[in-house]
Amino acid sequence: WPTWREATQHALYGPDGFYRRERPGDHFRTSVRASPLFARAVESVARHCGVGTVVDLGAGGGELLRELHRRAPELELTGVDLASRPDQLPGPIGWTDRLSDGLVDVLVIANEWLDDLPVDVVEIDETGTPCLVHVEPETGAPLRVAGADANAIPTTAERMLAFERLAPPLAREAAQQALQDA
Repeated sequence: WPTWREATQHALYGPDGFYRRERPGDHFRTSVRASPLFARAVESVARHCGVGTVVDLGAGGGELLRELHRRAPELELTGVDLASRPDQLPGPIGWTDRLSDGLVDVLVIANEWLDDLPVDVVEIDETGTPCLVHVEPETGAPLRVAGADANAIPTTAERMLAFERLAPPLAREAAQQALQDA
């Protein structure tokens, strides 16, 4: 049986996975589609940080990029998604299936993408042993497999420290300012 991560990877991003054959906006209402306020906040963060390029990781149908282009056509915009480039995307907006290495002075937005990241699921059994969850391919029934390395499971403190490293003070300040401006 595949792990939860492997099953999710296949279901969402495999050859016939959901995000390869569907547009998320046809199924979900997200902040990008609900209001232009999100694009306004992203534009404000980009300006506050002094960047001229915005990359939308997991761009879906390109809704955020279209609104950003309408609001700030001088921004260099790129969508990153496994799905093909949306037909209605304005020509100046770039599109690719992978995030480039060496991005400098770029605002990367991953608004909905983090919700769809394949991850391992670990449960603690009755004896206190971490168990990696596997999935039965036909039914989706979970199966715990004992022996997951307990030392590999990050603590809440470790996750918070990682966030602090990923979200430098300038980014937090810019995000707070954008929320006040919106």
